[in-house]
Amino acid sequence: MDNTFEDAERVYRAVYPPSHPGMFWKKNGKISPAAFADPKGLSVERGFYRKPDEIVEKMKKVFSGCIVSLSVGDCRNVDAVVKYLPTKGNEYHSEIHSSDTVILLNKSQRLHLAEVANKEYMEK
Repeated sequence: MDNTFEDAERVYRAVYPPSHPGMFWKKNGKISPAAFADPKGLSVERGFYRKPDEIVEKMKKVFSGCIVSLSVGDCRNVDAVVKYLPTKGNEYHSEIHSSDTVILLNKSQRLHLAEVANKEYMEK
């Protein structure tokens, strides 16, 4: 694996469930742009030719809450940059940054990603 991402590749993000106190979900059930704000880099799990069910099951073992996905193309449509940044515990760990030099996604990038995110798993 390397830093090469195809537009169609999906990345997956764990998000606190709507029942969690906070601002990650709107009253209408849609995800809030706040779920895509992280000044340290927006952590995601890259798909890398794996089946969505396999990725979701793996993530459910580590994270509680909900899982949403985006395509790399969705990120590129707003000039966000997906970076492959594996960790000791996760070879698929990646991050979405605002640009090559700015980490935190700007407001319009977060809004767009919230609009195009797919719900993959919703904690009951």
